Amino acid sequence: MNLVDEKGHRNAWRITQGKRSQDHREIWDARRNCYRKTGIVVVPVTHIEFDQPLWLVVSRPGQGRQPWYLLTNEPVATLEEAWRIVFAYARRWQIEMTYRYTKTELAMESPRLWSWERRLKLLFFATLAYAFLLSLLKLACSEVAEGLLRNWCHRTGKRYRQFAIPLYHLRSALSRLWLTYRPFPNFLFQNSG
Repeated sequence: MNLVDEKGHRNAWRITQGKRSQDHREIWDARRNCYRKTGIVVVPVTHIEFDQPLWLVVSRPGQGRQPWYLLTNEPVATLEEAWRIVFAYARRWQIEMTYRYTKTELAMESPRLWSWERRLKLLFFATLAYAFLLSLLKLACSEVAEGLLRNWCHRTGKRYRQFAIPLYHLRSALSRLWLTYRPFPNFLFQNSG
């Protein structure tokens, strides 16, 4: 994307190339389970297709990590406002992961429902299932969740106790439990045709 700064048309990475970070913070990296010193650079820019001013906020998470180039039309007058932009983007990524989980694990990727009423019903049931799994995840240290994962999930042991429990493991354990001990008689689920 060609942006315009005081030196003319350039790519986003060229605009901040060689500039020192204006501020640093220790940010928790949930993926690596450690704090990471992260720098930030803010540069006002414009784009030829927009009439309003823009700001390029670059988050530099340290050695060996790719920086985030965030372009915003929100005024960034202070470094605190720039950090707010970075944290908003980080929270947005959690929402994207929720969509990924919903599409793959809750079978929402290609629903074959044509009416809005049926789609809303499917979304309602998927939301209930997702809320149930989240409540189990919140109680992951409880005896119920421990027993469920220990007996019905194939990924247990020392590694399981060291890392966070993803929703995939809980859903898998519940599926195995359901298939082994069906709560209803089989004749209720048979097709008519």
